[in-house]
Amino acid sequence: MRLTAIVPMLNEERAIAATLEALRAGAPEAEIIVVDGGSEDRGVALARPRCDRLMVAPRGRARQMNAGAAAAAGDALVFVHADTIVGRGFAGEITAALADTRVVGGRFDIAFDQYGGGLRIVAAMINLRSRAMRSATGDQAIFVRREAFAQIGGFAPIELCEDVDFVRRLKRLGRFACPRARVETSSRRWRREGVVRTILRMWAIKALFLAGASPARLKRHYGDSR
Repeated sequence: MRLTAIVPMLNEERAIAATLEALRAGAPEAEIIVVDGGSEDRGVALARPRCDRLMVAPRGRARQMNAGAAAAAGDALVFVHADTIVGRGFAGEITAALADTRVVGGRFDIAFDQYGGGLRIVAAMINLRSRAMRSATGDQAIFVRREAFAQIGGFAPIELCEDVDFVRRLKRLGRFACPRARVETSSRRWRREGVVRTILRMWAIKALFLAGASPARLKRHYGDSR
């Protein structure tokens, strides 16, 4: 099974080089596609020599990931945020999960790049809840069989909660795997906005989205949850 890693990017010059180097080490045989949404910093220059293909797509994480998936050669796709560091066993974990033909996709546990202020507890609770609910957010490196991605029509082109919506639809097709291996995600949002405020904001956005609120309206009211 060939793996394609798709990395949506926008103004990530501080993180993209480390992300792609870790991805190459963790998935040395994978095709790596970076999809830029119109960066105005040095992100494109840093990404180009570290990936197999660099594309430009209309801004919006869902649209960028769909564009990358459309160009992918792999039988399995994994979506890695531009500030996420994967481990050396990354590709092997995906291969092992998808060896079960009942599994249509999955996600990883998360760790933060810096701790303090309760973030160790936050990471543990995210992992516990995600495993119990068979849910995921984009920070958790969501992976999926290519045919399953096509069957559900990819990511909905919405401004917020595209990951929540995607996993909810994906689980209707089969099992959703939750390997205990971790990917490391940036804590910058949590440190900037505060742990309690970030948690309450994320809960509010997801609850309102699941209740039927418009993602565009949620973004206008709450801003970007990332």
